[in-house]
Amino acid sequence: MLTPRSGTITVDGVDVTRNGPQQMLRAGMAHVLQGHSVFKEMTVAENVGLGAYTVRDAAAIQERTDFVKTLFPVVAERWNTLAGALSGGQQKQVEFARSLMVSPKVVLLDEPSMGLDPKTTATVFEQVVRMRDAGLAVLLVEQNARRALESADLGCVLDLGKVHIAGAAADLLADPRMAELYLGGAATTSAGTTDGPD
Repeated sequence: MLTPRSGTITVDGVDVTRNGPQQMLRAGMAHVLQGHSVFKEMTVAENVGLGAYTVRDAAAIQERTDFVKTLFPVVAERWNTLAGALSGGQQKQVEFARSLMVSPKVVLLDEPSMGLDPKTTATVFEQVVRMRDAGLAVLLVEQNARRALESADLGCVLDLGKVHIAGAAADLLADPRMAELYLGGAATTSAGTTDGPD
Protein backbone atom coordinates (compact mmCIF):
# COMPACT_ATOMS: atom_id res chain seq x y z
CA MET A 1 0.00 0.00 0.00
CA LEU A 2 3.01 2.28 0.50
CA THR A 3 5.28 3.45 -2.29
CA PRO A 4 8.80 2.04 -1.72
CA ARG A 5 11.55 4.58 -1.16
CA SER A 6 14.00 2.42 -3.07
CA GLY A 7 14.28 -0.91 -4.85
CA THR A 8 11.75 -2.72 -7.01
CA ILE A 9 9.02 -5.32 -6.52
CA THR A 10 8.52 -7.91 -9.24
CA VAL A 11 5.87 -10.63 -9.47
CA ASP A 12 6.62 -13.39 -11.96
CA GLY A 13 9.10 -11.08 -13.71
CA VAL A 14 6.71 -8.11 -13.95
CA ASP A 15 7.61 -4.85 -12.18
CA VAL A 16 4.72 -3.88 -9.89
CA THR A 17 6.61 -1.35 -7.76
CA ARG A 18 4.29 1.59 -8.51
CA ASN A 19 1.05 -0.38 -8.63
CA GLY A 20 -1.84 0.40 -6.29
CA PRO A 21 -3.65 -2.31 -4.28
CA GLN A 22 -6.15 -3.16 -7.05
CA GLN A 23 -3.37 -3.45 -9.61
CA MET A 24 -1.38 -5.60 -7.18
CA LEU A 25 -4.36 -7.93 -6.90
CA ARG A 26 -4.64 -8.17 -10.69
CA ALA A 27 -0.90 -8.87 -10.86
CA GLY A 28 -1.42 -11.94 -8.66
CA MET A 29 -0.81 -10.75 -5.10
CA ALA A 30 -3.28 -11.56 -2.31
CA HIS A 31 -2.99 -10.19 1.22
CA VAL A 32 -4.20 -11.66 4.52
CA LEU A 33 -4.32 -8.88 7.08
CA GLN A 34 -2.84 -8.88 10.56
CA GLY A 35 -5.37 -9.86 13.21
CA HIS A 36 -8.85 -11.06 12.29
CA SER A 37 -10.62 -9.78 9.18
CA VAL A 38 -13.62 -12.09 8.74
CA PHE A 39 -17.06 -10.56 8.48
CA LYS A 40 -18.52 -12.12 11.61
CA GLU A 41 -22.20 -11.76 10.69
CA MET A 42 -21.67 -13.50 7.35
CA THR A 43 -21.27 -17.22 6.81
CA VAL A 44 -17.99 -18.92 6.00
CA ALA A 45 -19.31 -19.40 2.44
CA GLU A 46 -20.06 -15.69 2.09
CA ASN A 47 -16.67 -14.69 3.51
CA VAL A 48 -14.81 -17.01 1.16
CA GLY A 49 -16.96 -15.92 -1.79
CA LEU A 50 -15.92 -12.31 -1.27
CA GLY A 51 -12.42 -13.34 -2.27
CA ALA A 52 -13.74 -14.01 -5.78
CA TYR A 53 -15.46 -10.63 -6.06
CA THR A 54 -13.33 -9.66 -9.08
CA VAL A 55 -13.68 -13.07 -10.79
CA ARG A 56 -16.39 -13.21 -13.46
CA ASP A 57 -16.02 -16.86 -14.53
CA ALA A 58 -18.48 -19.05 -12.58
CA ALA A 59 -16.57 -22.23 -13.45
CA ALA A 60 -13.34 -20.70 -12.14
CA ILE A 61 -15.07 -19.67 -8.91
CA GLN A 62 -16.40 -23.20 -8.41
CA GLU A 63 -12.95 -24.66 -9.12
CA ARG A 64 -11.34 -22.38 -6.55
CA THR A 65 -14.09 -23.09 -4.04
CA ASP A 66 -13.49 -26.82 -4.37
CA PHE A 67 -9.74 -26.21 -4.01
CA VAL A 68 -9.95 -24.19 -0.79
CA LYS A 69 -12.47 -26.61 0.74
CA THR A 70 -10.01 -29.43 0.10
CA LEU A 71 -7.01 -27.45 1.33
CA PHE A 72 -8.77 -26.26 4.50
CA PRO A 73 -11.17 -29.00 5.70
CA VAL A 74 -12.57 -26.80 8.49
CA VAL A 75 -13.77 -24.35 5.83
CA ALA A 76 -15.77 -27.12 4.18
CA GLU A 77 -17.06 -28.44 7.51
CA ARG A 78 -18.23 -25.01 8.72
CA TRP A 79 -19.33 -23.72 5.28
CA ASN A 80 -22.78 -22.50 6.39
CA THR A 81 -21.71 -21.36 9.88
CA LEU A 82 -21.49 -17.69 10.81
CA ALA A 83 -17.81 -16.76 10.75
CA GLY A 84 -18.13 -15.02 14.13
CA ALA A 85 -18.95 -18.38 15.74
CA LEU A 86 -15.57 -19.85 14.75
CA SER A 87 -12.42 -19.99 16.89
CA GLY A 88 -9.53 -17.64 16.12
CA GLY A 89 -7.62 -20.35 14.27
CA GLN A 90 -10.67 -21.33 12.23
CA GLN A 91 -11.29 -17.70 11.30
CA LYS A 92 -7.70 -17.43 10.12
CA GLN A 93 -8.23 -20.44 7.85
CA VAL A 94 -11.30 -18.73 6.38
CA GLU A 95 -9.13 -15.69 5.68
CA PHE A 96 -6.52 -17.91 4.02
CA ALA A 97 -9.22 -19.55 1.88
CA ARG A 98 -10.67 -16.17 0.89
CA SER A 99 -7.26 -14.95 -0.25
CA LEU A 100 -6.83 -17.96 -2.54
CA MET A 101 -10.07 -17.44 -4.45
CA VAL A 102 -8.30 -15.26 -7.03
CA SER A 103 -5.63 -17.92 -7.81
CA PRO A 104 -2.82 -15.66 -6.57
CA LYS A 105 0.81 -16.07 -7.55
CA VAL A 106 1.90 -14.79 -4.13
CA VAL A 107 0.02 -14.75 -0.81
CA LEU A 108 1.17 -12.14 1.69
CA LEU A 109 0.54 -13.20 5.30
CA ASP A 110 0.93 -10.45 7.89
CA GLU A 111 1.51 -11.82 11.42
CA PRO A 112 -0.95 -14.74 11.14
CA SER A 113 -0.25 -15.89 14.71
CA MET A 114 -0.97 -12.51 16.33
CA GLY A 115 -3.22 -12.87 19.37
CA LEU A 116 -3.51 -16.65 19.09
CA ASP A 117 -2.79 -19.18 21.84
CA PRO A 118 0.04 -21.70 21.27
CA LYS A 119 -2.26 -24.55 20.17
CA THR A 120 -4.09 -22.35 17.67
CA THR A 121 -0.79 -20.90 16.46
CA ALA A 122 0.43 -24.43 15.72
CA THR A 123 -2.74 -25.09 13.68
CA VAL A 124 -2.32 -21.87 11.71
CA PHE A 125 1.28 -22.71 10.82
CA GLU A 126 0.21 -26.19 9.75
CA GLN A 127 -2.10 -24.45 7.26
CA VAL A 128 0.72 -22.19 6.08
CA VAL A 129 2.73 -25.34 5.32
CA ARG A 130 -0.31 -26.82 3.50
CA MET A 131 -0.45 -23.73 1.26
CA ARG A 132 3.27 -23.95 0.58
CA ASP A 133 3.05 -27.66 -0.17
CA ALA A 134 0.15 -26.99 -2.56
CA GLY A 135 2.58 -24.98 -4.69
CA LEU A 136 1.64 -21.48 -3.52
CA ALA A 137 4.29 -18.83 -2.98
CA VAL A 138 3.78 -17.52 0.57
CA LEU A 139 5.50 -14.36 1.80
CA LEU A 140 5.17 -14.45 5.59
CA VAL A 141 5.93 -11.64 8.03
CA GLU A 142 5.97 -13.05 11.54
CA GLN A 143 7.33 -12.14 14.97
CA ASN A 144 7.51 -15.80 16.00
CA ALA A 145 10.84 -16.39 14.27
CA ARG A 146 11.18 -20.07 15.15
CA ARG A 147 7.69 -20.99 13.92
CA ALA A 148 8.15 -18.94 10.76
CA LEU A 149 11.49 -20.53 9.90
CA GLU A 150 10.17 -24.02 10.61
CA SER A 151 7.47 -23.36 8.00
CA ALA A 152 9.66 -21.65 5.41
CA ASP A 153 12.11 -22.51 2.65
CA LEU A 154 13.91 -19.16 2.83
CA GLY A 155 14.20 -16.65 5.65
CA CYS A 156 15.14 -13.01 5.96
CA VAL A 157 15.59 -11.19 9.27
CA LEU A 158 15.02 -7.45 9.23
CA ASP A 159 16.61 -5.29 11.90
CA LEU A 160 15.61 -1.62 11.93
CA GLY A 161 14.45 -1.88 8.32
CA LYS A 162 17.61 -3.50 6.98
CA VAL A 163 18.32 -7.11 6.08
CA HIS A 164 20.33 -8.50 8.98
CA ILE A 165 20.50 -12.21 8.12
CA ALA A 166 19.14 -14.07 5.07
CA GLY A 167 19.35 -17.58 3.67
CA ALA A 168 17.84 -21.04 3.72
CA ALA A 169 15.41 -21.34 6.64
CA ALA A 170 17.07 -24.50 7.98
CA ASP A 171 20.45 -22.74 7.99
CA LEU A 172 19.03 -19.75 9.85
CA LEU A 173 17.50 -22.01 12.48
CA ALA A 174 20.95 -23.50 13.09
CA ASP A 175 22.75 -20.12 13.01
CA PRO A 176 24.06 -19.22 16.52
CA ARG A 177 23.35 -15.53 15.85
CA MET A 178 19.68 -16.34 15.32
CA ALA A 179 19.54 -18.43 18.48
CA GLU A 180 21.10 -15.65 20.53
CA LEU A 181 19.19 -12.71 19.07
CA TYR A 182 15.80 -14.01 17.92
CA LEU A 183 15.03 -17.55 19.03
CA GLY A 184 15.45 -17.18 22.77
CA GLY A 185 18.37 -19.51 23.36
CA ALA A 186 20.82 -21.92 21.83
CA ALA A 187 20.55 -23.33 18.33
CA THR A 188 19.37 -26.91 18.03
CA THR A 189 21.44 -29.17 15.81
CA SER A 190 20.03 -31.96 13.66
CA ALA A 191 21.18 -34.44 16.32
CA GLY A 192 18.93 -32.73 18.86
CA THR A 193 21.72 -31.23 20.96
CA THR A 194 22.16 -27.52 21.50
CA ASP A 195 25.04 -25.26 20.64
CA GLY A 196 25.49 -21.93 22.34
CA PRO A 197 26.41 -18.76 20.41
CA ASP A 198 30.08 -18.37 19.46
